[in-house]
Amino acid sequence: MGPGRCQWGGLLRAWLLLAAAAAAVAEAQGEVAHVFSEVFFCQKDSPFSGLSQSLDNEQLFWFDFPGSTWHPRLTDFRPEAENRTSKDEILKLSNICTLALDVLTNFSQEYMPEAKGIPQVDVFTLQPFQLGQPSTLVCSVTNIFPPSVTISWEFQDQPVSQGVFTTHVYPLEGLDFQMFSYLEVTPQEGQVYSCTVKTPGDKSSTTTFWVPKDPVDPQLLGNILCAVAFGVGILLAILGAILVILMLQTKNAE
Repeated sequence: MGPGRCQWGGLLRAWLLLAAAAAAVAEAQGEVAHVFSEVFFCQKDSPFSGLSQSLDNEQLFWFDFPGSTWHPRLTDFRPEAENRTSKDEILKLSNICTLALDVLTNFSQEYMPEAKGIPQVDVFTLQPFQLGQPSTLVCSVTNIFPPSVTISWEFQDQPVSQGVFTTHVYPLEGLDFQMFSYLEVTPQEGQVYSCTVKTPGDKSSTTTFWVPKDPVDPQLLGNILCAVAFGVGILLAILGAILVILMLQTKNAE
């Protein structure tokens, strides 16, 4: 465990523990319909700082530190200034976090074990797909902790960079983080796509593969299910008739 690995750990854990305590207080005061959260973190690995606002585990807005601007997760949202944390407050928070980083790092190295999650990776299509038609692959990465990973795509064992869009990391209620990466594809039979997730400093990585298979036509699937149900019904009827005949024969024999 190198010193760079723990430097952000203590501060990040402190922020998350404070968030968990606030959530516990809110829960004790009564059941709520929705949960709005704002999480800030700083660390030695990229991204060095992060600020995100979420509603029920769905990211609404994220703050771009190099550009000092708020951005919506979806284009339909508008990050009005009066509803977002001001740039001055964010700058103060960032300075406090940077100053406290080394202190909490030294404390965590001596008294706290390193907290680390193994990324869970799933690959699926954004919408039901058809072979030969444009579609979008989604690489969902959860259980990210600390919030620093890289996501890469491969097609037929070759790196892919075009048609890729990756979101910023954002927090979940379970005190971990999540990211999404999207890849525009035109799936054909026999193709192999893969999504690989790496954590800085780790020699290992997590890879999930996706192979397009021609989906069964819904109408054909419905016809097959109806035929199977009809056949099972006939079989049960025959078995019932046989049981009735056997019972009658037994009764007559007595």
